[in-house]
Amino acid sequence: MAGRRQNRLQNKKHFRILFGRMQWAMLLFFLMIAILIIERRNIVYSSTDRNPDILDQSVFTEEVFEKEPECLVIWDSSVAASIEARQQMYDVLTQMRISFEEQDMATNSALLLSPYENVVIALDDYDVFGEQIFDLFDAVEDGLNLLAVCPPSSLAYFSLIMGNMGIRELGYEQYTVTGLRFCSDFMVGGRLQDYEITDPYDSASTVALYDDCVIHLVSADEREMPIIWEYSPGKGKVVVNNLNYFEKAYRGLYAASYSLLSDVCVYPVINASAFYLDDFPSPVPIGEGEYIQRDYNMDIGTFYTNVWWPDVKALAEKYGVKYTGVVIENYSDENQAPLEGNGDIQRFRYFGNDLLDMGGEIGFHGYNHMPLVLENFDYKDEFDSYKQWKSADDIRASLQELNRFCSLVFPDETFQVYVPPSNILSEEGRAILAEDFLDIKTVAGIYFEGEFEYTQEFEVAEDGIIETPRVISGYIIDSYMEIAALSELNMHFVSSHFQHPDDVLDVDRGAALGWEAMRNRLDEYMSWLYTAAPGIRNLTGTEIAGAVQRYYWLDTEVEQGDDEIVVRLANFQDEAWLFVRINEGTVSDVQGGTLTELSGNLYLLEAHEKEIHIGLEDAA
Repeated sequence: MAGRRQNRLQNKKHFRILFGRMQWAMLLFFLMIAILIIERRNIVYSSTDRNPDILDQSVFTEEVFEKEPECLVIWDSSVAASIEARQQMYDVLTQMRISFEEQDMATNSALLLSPYENVVIALDDYDVFGEQIFDLFDAVEDGLNLLAVCPPSSLAYFSLIMGNMGIRELGYEQYTVTGLRFCSDFMVGGRLQDYEITDPYDSASTVALYDDCVIHLVSADEREMPIIWEYSPGKGKVVVNNLNYFEKAYRGLYAASYSLLSDVCVYPVINASAFYLDDFPSPVPIGEGEYIQRDYNMDIGTFYTNVWWPDVKALAEKYGVKYTGVVIENYSDENQAPLEGNGDIQRFRYFGNDLLDMGGEIGFHGYNHMPLVLENFDYKDEFDSYKQWKSADDIRASLQELNRFCSLVFPDETFQVYVPPSNILSEEGRAILAEDFLDIKTVAGIYFEGEFEYTQEFEVAEDGIIETPRVISGYIIDSYMEIAALSELNMHFVSSHFQHPDDVLDVDRGAALGWEAMRNRLDEYMSWLYTAAPGIRNLTGTEIAGAVQRYYWLDTEVEQGDDEIVVRLANFQDEAWLFVRINEGTVSDVQGGTLTELSGNLYLLEAHEKEIHIGLEDAA
């Protein structure tokens, strides 16, 4: 009897222990489920203040400085090559805030070189100068600085003065430049690698230079043909840019060339690195991708969740990137109201709130992937799956539905960024954005012209919308994009890139290489960028818009004394960034700002006040 009682007591004790363990196991199980649900839904995220944010336009009230022109651009409107060169230099000097005047030799051939400090020769036929070419180079010997940007097409007069440009011998045939190799640190990121030129042609002069030339850039081949060099034939300086590529992708090389002329060159920059995720978040394609299945044996949805997004996040964490994701609500071909909408929000919340928790931003891409164009827009059979919207009211309805959906999914977000699907945006669609959707403060199209694309400059439009073009794209950064990235780093101190989740499904965008190779190529680009410019700011779409706004309205006035540079700023608000190249002298101290050395004698100036004093030692 006592034994049975003892057994019952032991059984009860064992049961209590077992039940207690089960309780803890069940509690732990439910806790894990709760954590998983919270993680998957990721409902709560902390709102992020944008810095720099977009300011009210009314604060930019100061007039630009009244400055005497420091530069004369000489060109010839009767020659196509000169027209291209003049346009390149017009864009570059305008955006550098360099005061300049122009002289068209086709309409006025009498040279007036006073009171200019610098002259840009944007023509290839030096015979148009006639005997005046000797006056030009006499002025250089007396202290005038000269930038030549076109290889000569005729040699009669050029051969008489080429020695004053540092040229010892000049060949009769043009040289095909297949790549660029830097010999100095005069450009940010230049020395990190050689840069291949796509579609090269016979563009450069074949030259041999005097030994006392300072060569900054040569062709990336065994011959190393000089491409950019400087020479001092007297008190003045001559800089020659022998490249002869007058496209947006090369602006930074011409800005850097011009900055070599004077003792000091100061110009505003943006200082921003932005990475956009187009079509993200959006509905995930159903089914299998050929190369995803090949490499990972997963369907597309599982791959996006377990491989692509963790890898994309890891890149952001590695380099401090803050992504701007732009939402596609669905991929229907609807083009007329009423619109069906999308009731499946779980994946949107999971991915989108995860992005927001990383300090990123959510913007608009589209209700569907149909660009905001009407039936009068001709796709010319290039986009067979796209439909034009039936009316302006239907465009408006699509944006209203997208706003409703995004506000439901991300209730604490303000949606200020719009990215056009396929970078296509009509005038009518652009007007609707500006007039009816006042929260939209910036449109991010693309920098380079195409047949259909909405092409932009870094500027503020007349309607107040800030234009923030993306410069490069995708995971396979090709040679052209490498040069464009280098150029924009030196023109505006900007990197702006976009990618799509479905790049991994598209052979034309590198899918056959496999995701690992694609990810590694983007990693290589980011490594190059943050090695070349470790101080560049990682910004979201709204933040780069705020930076562009401040850059666009900023004007500069520079005064140089024997031992000091004074930089005055108009429309300075809370921040300003400028490039400062100091060709003569050494910095001793800075008041009103912070000066950071970037490369060689090029500095990044962060202005704290509207007047900055830079002390110099050993100035000429």
